[in-house]
Amino acid sequence: MAVYFISGIDTDAGKSIVTGVLARSLRRQGISVITQKFIQTGCTGISEDILKHREIMGIEPQEVDKDGTTCPYVMTYPASPHLAAEIDHVVIDTGKIHRSTEKLASLYDVVLLEGAGGLYVPVSRDFLTMDYIQEYAYPLILVSSSKLGSINHTLMSLELCRYRGIEVKYVVYNDFPNDSEWIKNDSITIIRKYLEEHFPACRLLELPVIEGEQWPELELETGK
Repeated sequence: MAVYFISGIDTDAGKSIVTGVLARSLRRQGISVITQKFIQTGCTGISEDILKHREIMGIEPQEVDKDGTTCPYVMTYPASPHLAAEIDHVVIDTGKIHRSTEKLASLYDVVLLEGAGGLYVPVSRDFLTMDYIQEYAYPLILVSSSKLGSINHTLMSLELCRYRGIEVKYVVYNDFPNDSEWIKNDSITIIRKYLEEHFPACRLLELPVIEGEQWPELELETGK
């Protein structure tokens, strides 16, 4: 059993696409895998990010999606979890999220738990996403991107992980939107150098720009 927490350097870094592609790749290797969404805002019913995962994986929504196990909290307002919960008059119990993860981990070999936004996104007024990752000692998959500013956001996120003692297993560099080959190539070079110095066991993966539904392969070393 393995649980990976997938976070981004900021919102719209491509977490949902990366999560779905990783799950699809693991399924193609014959590994039993499920995705989970930490907290979903801005929709109703089944988490829209979970539905995107299933689309990429090429499967229908599962029973654990329909009964809310893969996303215990879905709030209507598109905002940070703490604010969306306040607007919907919901009190987020992180223990409920963890129990859902444990249930999924008992049913599948690998659980990919996608966060909401970046590492410092508030779950409540006094509890951050990073606090949750640290509490349960989840290995982290950090999603970076080719957007201008990604070097700053990526290195700050990694510095935070160093400070908080978070194990960073993978950094996934999302080529989208790939507005500049110069920026992309330089960003990857700087991130790779930082990882070699401070996270030598971390692997840097690159997600190419996706054309249509031609999903690439991203391989995790699960030991399976």
